[in-house]
Amino acid sequence: MKDKVVIITGASSGIGKALAFSFGREGSKIVITGRKEAPLLEVSQALTQSGIDNLAIVSDVSIEQDNVDVINKTIQKYGKIDILINNAGISMRSMFEDCDLKVIKSVMDINFWGTVYATKYALPYIKETKGSIVGVSSIAGYRGLPVRSGYSASKFAVNGFLEALRTELLHTGVHVLTACPGFTASNIRVASLGSDGNSKGESMRDEGNMMSSEEVADRILKAVKNRDRGMILTLQGKAIVLINKLLPKLADKITFNTLAKEKDSPLQK
Repeated sequence: MKDKVVIITGASSGIGKALAFSFGREGSKIVITGRKEAPLLEVSQALTQSGIDNLAIVSDVSIEQDNVDVINKTIQKYGKIDILINNAGISMRSMFEDCDLKVIKSVMDINFWGTVYATKYALPYIKETKGSIVGVSSIAGYRGLPVRSGYSASKFAVNGFLEALRTELLHTGVHVLTACPGFTASNIRVASLGSDGNSKGESMRDEGNMMSSEEVADRILKAVKNRDRGMILTLQGKAIVLINKLLPKLADKITFNTLAKEKDSPLQK
């Protein structure tokens, strides 16, 4: 990873921030993006203090031109792109019946279109370096989750997009990784959107026993080094994907019962 140029979207906190340090400690040059300037610059300063060469760019992945600007600024500073990690994402929690459709559109714009835009404009440079495209997806991209219909739809779309892209690029030397963490202790649930589009501001789950963002980042780093095709993290995540494939009716019941136990879950009504 030494001297590799790595773009990480949504790197102001959580898995994105952890990825910046994981790759940076390996000697990579890190480009971090995020919508909020203050926390993004805090991460940039922390990277610099750790001796990690980095560039912070305030950017909204859901805006096509912002993605063009990120790629152009990266090339201007570093001259190449080796790895793109599409990490930026947002969740939602609401029964579909109660959900304002603008919420699902916002989730799709960030999670799906953000991945598409960044990949589109980085791809010519990644083909030159025979580098890697990474999508930080979710178990929700394999198994639809109740109270997260829009989030699940966005992650199914990401998984399908990356699978198709991987096949298109089969003989180019470009590596495509779909990374699917299970429930991870990060801020994505705290920042998730409610039925009205406002942030819920709290997690519905006990995060004490979840995999940490740092663990997820280290596993993604290893998968990129190995040029793995895909990765599903946590035993629970692997189990539900397997059960969903073999015994889908049972998976429906297990998923419902598990998520009905969340704090204030509408499934309890």
